[in-house]
Amino acid sequence: MSELDPVIEIRGLHKAYGDLEVIKGVDITARRGDVVSLIGSSGSGKSTILRCANLLEDSQQGDILFKGEPVVWKGDQRHRQPGDAKQVLRIRTNLSMVFQQFNLWAHMTILQNVMEAPVTVLGRDKDEVEKSARRYLEKVGIGDKCDVYPAQLSGGQQQRAAIARALCMEPEALLFDEPTSALDPELEQEVIKVIKDLAAEGRTMLIVTHDMKMAADISSHVVFLHKGLIEEQGTPDEVFGAPKSDRLKQFLSATVHV
Repeated sequence: MSELDPVIEIRGLHKAYGDLEVIKGVDITARRGDVVSLIGSSGSGKSTILRCANLLEDSQQGDILFKGEPVVWKGDQRHRQPGDAKQVLRIRTNLSMVFQQFNLWAHMTILQNVMEAPVTVLGRDKDEVEKSARRYLEKVGIGDKCDVYPAQLSGGQQQRAAIARALCMEPEALLFDEPTSALDPELEQEVIKVIKDLAAEGRTMLIVTHDMKMAADISSHVVFLHKGLIEEQGTPDEVFGAPKSDRLKQFLSATVHV
């Protein structure tokens, strides 16, 4: 797979909850090494797009492709769902998602949390997974927390554990859904540093964020969503430095200046 080939490709995506259409035809592409940030006000559809890309939500229309392979659907447009369970598992395990809430198992140690999915879902060798898990926990700066439980960690440490858990799946891409919004500013910086380091490594990432500075610093491409549509997109310099639409200008003026 070359760097020019898309890892994630979304074409003409539509998503509705009953009569409420929240995504109204969106195209997004993330090639290998791309960091694509989705920004926009609450309710613009950012997180829904991420959940549709990872097949956590069913969409009504449009194509989702992983490494050029389109998702197989069954049912009609109004009530379609993925039609190949093995494909869904393959895509989900290759698009590891980090949520706003850390979703760690309270009864497991941090090391056990990171090891759980590679061992039980992918059937990998437990000893090999443990080596990887310890390495990734070191990578995110909490290698000394392997044997403690989530409740014993700060929010920033829990989110870093969640990132290590995502990395331990050895995914093709990482999906971040507001990874810092549940944290206070000091702890937020711990997590931002980890995400910046991953971007510097050339990891493919799709990030929903309210942090304009982080989006400006690490993105190769920024997508501004408004009412379920892409209002404007481009490089960070274009989107933050020379916004064209009045709506984007208004949005940026209301957020922290980058």
